[in-house]
Amino acid sequence: MASSSKMEATGKDDEEELERFDDFTLASSWERFISEIEAVCRLWLADGPKNLLEKGAVHLGFSRDLYKVKFELKYLMKSYFMEYYFETTSAGKVTDWKFSMHDLQLSFGVKEFLVIAPQSASGVVLDAPEASKLLSAIAIALSNCSSLWPAFVPVHDPSRKAYIGIQNMGTVFTRRFEADRIGSQVPVKLMHLEGLYELFVSKFAFATLDVSTHLFKVHFTMKLTYRTLPYDDDDNDVDIQGADADITESGGTPSGDTRNKAQWDDDCPWSEWYSAEDPIKGFELIALWSEKMVENSLEMAELENASPHEAEKWIVFPNLSSHLVDGLRENTMGFSSQLHLLVNALDMSFEAQFMEDFVSVEKSGSDNLKSSMVIPPPTVLDRVLKDLFHDGVESPDLTKAEHKSSRAIKGAPLGSLFAQFCLHSLWFGNCNIRAIASLWIEFVREVRWCWEESQPLPHMAASGVIDLSTCLINQKLKMLAICIEKKRQLSEDYQDSIESKVSTPIEMQEDILIQEDSSHMRTPTEDFDGKRDSPLTANGLSNSGATVSRFSTEPEDAVVCADQKPSDGIRRGSAGVVGNMMLLNSHQNLHVPFTQDAPLMTEDMHEERLQAVEAFGDSFSFSAQLEKDILSSDMSAFKAANPDSVFEDFIRWHSPGDWVDDDIKEGGVSRSHAAEGSKDDWPPRGRLSERMSEHGNSWRKLWKDAPTLPASEQKPLLDPNREGEKVLHYLETLRPHQLLEQMVCTAFRASADTLNQTNFGGLKQMTTKIGQLYLTMASTLKPLQSNHLFGDSEIIEDVRRLCVVFEHVEKLLTLAASLYRKFLQAPRLREAIFSDYYNFYLPKMGTGSVGGDVHKEFDSKQQVRFHERQVLANMFTPPTANQSWRKVLSMGNLLNGHEPILREIIFSTWDRVSGNHYAASTSRGYEQEIETYRMYICGTSNDLQVALSVASCD
Repeated sequence: MASSSKMEATGKDDEEELERFDDFTLASSWERFISEIEAVCRLWLADGPKNLLEKGAVHLGFSRDLYKVKFELKYLMKSYFMEYYFETTSAGKVTDWKFSMHDLQLSFGVKEFLVIAPQSASGVVLDAPEASKLLSAIAIALSNCSSLWPAFVPVHDPSRKAYIGIQNMGTVFTRRFEADRIGSQVPVKLMHLEGLYELFVSKFAFATLDVSTHLFKVHFTMKLTYRTLPYDDDDNDVDIQGADADITESGGTPSGDTRNKAQWDDDCPWSEWYSAEDPIKGFELIALWSEKMVENSLEMAELENASPHEAEKWIVFPNLSSHLVDGLRENTMGFSSQLHLLVNALDMSFEAQFMEDFVSVEKSGSDNLKSSMVIPPPTVLDRVLKDLFHDGVESPDLTKAEHKSSRAIKGAPLGSLFAQFCLHSLWFGNCNIRAIASLWIEFVREVRWCWEESQPLPHMAASGVIDLSTCLINQKLKMLAICIEKKRQLSEDYQDSIESKVSTPIEMQEDILIQEDSSHMRTPTEDFDGKRDSPLTANGLSNSGATVSRFSTEPEDAVVCADQKPSDGIRRGSAGVVGNMMLLNSHQNLHVPFTQDAPLMTEDMHEERLQAVEAFGDSFSFSAQLEKDILSSDMSAFKAANPDSVFEDFIRWHSPGDWVDDDIKEGGVSRSHAAEGSKDDWPPRGRLSERMSEHGNSWRKLWKDAPTLPASEQKPLLDPNREGEKVLHYLETLRPHQLLEQMVCTAFRASADTLNQTNFGGLKQMTTKIGQLYLTMASTLKPLQSNHLFGDSEIIEDVRRLCVVFEHVEKLLTLAASLYRKFLQAPRLREAIFSDYYNFYLPKMGTGSVGGDVHKEFDSKQQVRFHERQVLANMFTPPTANQSWRKVLSMGNLLNGHEPILREIIFSTWDRVSGNHYAASTSRGYEQEIETYRMYICGTSNDLQVALSVASCD
């Protein structure tokens, strides 16, 4: 057993010895690395761009059609990644100055390429042998795949942006790439075109040759980038701090006196409330020189002195503010941001019953109201009240700034007192509910002072009708303005009448009373029997809408007929005769009386009237009583103007339809009207209608009871004292949520109407967007107009979303206004730039295409036509002594004293080679032209980047 086990052990040792041999057919780790690269490249080649896109290729944001795929590799315990960059459009050659290009595409003139780099913090290969080994591995793999892709390896320090690369161009030629950068202390010679030209020539010329005298045919193209001067940062800081301090103190608009220099938007409509940041920080102008042949360095020296106006192309690119590009709302101030705060105040307005509760420390419920919501100091409050009640007593034209859809929003019109209050509230104390409450309380006190002192209400017209399409607060203030004016007139008329009776003869009192009465002849709207008709005016015409002023430029005697029979009564309150109409019982002309205006009513008064009609039914209701008072007033005024008149005379004037002519001539003309007024045919023939002649007619009863009084001596149909006190009671007891609901509607409308005044050159997209904004506001704010919100969170959220929509439009409008001012003489360029940004911004607004990239950067550029170049050149104002602190202008090609911030040049040489030019002769000769040398130079006076590619036969 022992021997057998020993034999088995010996046999196993022999087998182990037999297996121990070196197999040189196994691949090394480097060969396996090459094989892995080759397998990945073959897979990418087989898939092609279309399939790679479907498999998740990553789109590069700076380019429209550049994508990349990535694969991770391992070699000797190190991890690498290999990236393949490709374009979806394979047709066409590489363009030198295509703006959406990768750095390697621009530097070396390649289209699709590979990059292999270590997975490290730096992302570059710091060891030169390692870089050469990586490049060799990828070159062998690409050669095995018969691929012509160029491959690059990043080397050196990352800040140098250095690369080495290689490309197999077939069986004969190989192209090698190298790029590096000088970050400081650029040699003076390399700051000039002449020195750069000689640097390129030195790469292929013999060292013994004199480059300056030798002729070399070199292809040259150049791109220069200019940038307008930015604003002085120090001055801007001072201005911004000053403006912010003024806003903090006043809670309103920074006045123009506090700014040390003019702002770009001083003439914009929103400048009364805030100063907007210019959305355009400047412009970059790119001047392109197309490819030309240069033979010596002297030509390069001449090109350096050339003006940018000699360039073949000009391309402009706006440098936009960060909040336009990134959509950030930090440090942005405008109507939209303040409207958002006002909506927050609306949300909190349901926490109290009265506005005073928010101001009172004892009654304010939540600690949040006490701590975070600050009421501005009294000086700020006084400044706002002064602007509302003392600096603007005029009544502006409220329709000039209105959009056609503005009336669909139930708010106060722009320029009215309540609209001004709402706009001030947006900037008062950062628009918190406590600040709004304190401002409203003082606002109502000022309104009461105007009422008690009979002072005109500022920003409100004291005449005209009450617009029921506006909010109720505006209607009430309109009513109060009219009541104040009526109150003043009654007081003045009373004083004047006393003085006139003392100092004026009795026969002249009538004319004075006529000229001093401020009432107008009113057209009755509807009698209390439900019939409508129109009175005859002083011209003898039936006009349902005409009124005649009692202020006459001629004495009353001038309108009385010469053959008029003297009357026992005294004629008072006459506005003139009605054509040839004669009174029935006396041979005198019929005089039109001055009548009182119909009493004005607000929306809630109309609702009370309708409710009274519904409550009383067919009985003598509030509505009929109102019409009865109006009709009785008209009858009294008619009796005073026509002392010898009868009921039939009043009907002939007030309701011509209720007077039936007895005789009708042929052609439908009444004989009585044809001959009326003539001495031979009097009195006029005719009779009352059946309605007016029936027994117990209410009109005849009113006629008998109506006293003979002109309108100036009658009791006013509108009691200004009673109606004025009712208005003040409404304002003083208004619920917080009812106030805030009307404030939100008015603030949105007034803000939109303010922005609507902006002159932006009639851009179609902007006009459409503003129209859409008004329609969106009307539909979103409609629930707030019913005053039945009761803290509905869904409606509040809808209004908050409306603030975002408003912000988008405000942002676009600010850009449109800035472009309009800068491109006043180049409207095509203005429209093109705005259209580019509008299309870029649509996805951010949520209204763009489904495939829109919200995170894409704005990089649209526009070509400048020859007649537009001067407009761009004027933006490059000559630098001042402080701005041109750098005395040495090194790069040449100045534009109004500005040197380019970046100069890019491409040198290249082309050679025509045959099949046996570098290699052994072949049975089939061929000839082609290849780019043997190419150098891309990018730099400034203190930064220079050079990329060289050389094609050779290996």
